[in-house]
Amino acid sequence: MEKVTVETLAPDNNPGGGRETARRVGEALGTADVGLSYYELDAGQNLSGGIHTHMDQEEIFHVLEGTLTFRTPDGEVAVGAGEVVRFAPGDYQQGVNDSGGPVRLLGIGAPKGSTDVRVPQPCGACEESDSLRFVPGDDGMQLQCPDCGETFETPG
Repeated sequence: MEKVTVETLAPDNNPGGGRETARRVGEALGTADVGLSYYELDAGQNLSGGIHTHMDQEEIFHVLEGTLTFRTPDGEVAVGAGEVVRFAPGDYQQGVNDSGGPVRLLGIGAPKGSTDVRVPQPCGACEESDSLRFVPGDDGMQLQCPDCGETFETPG
């Protein structure tokens, strides 16, 4: 058995800029097959840099305090304290704190360590794919077409 106190875990760099960023609970517990993170977000902050999906991982979010809005291609869904939402592999989403107060939540991902993260952007080279995959490049992350392999710089 492993036990940790969340508040004692060192904050990790969260691309969405959480107040305390993310605390990687699963790593502290030594999980092998599931990722577990604790997040605190101030009003206006996001869980990620934009709408995305994990093709190789399902995600579950349990809101502990506040209300988090998930943006999806089908619209927005507000998830309040005590509620849980699941995204299957391939479901696009972005968690946004557009409430007036803080949000605390747990994020669970399985299997642990997603390596196929995509954004809903068509390939400008082959026009076959409707999504691009994040891949490491020489100067940071790049986007790559899963069909033709062409790489593109990330916007911003």
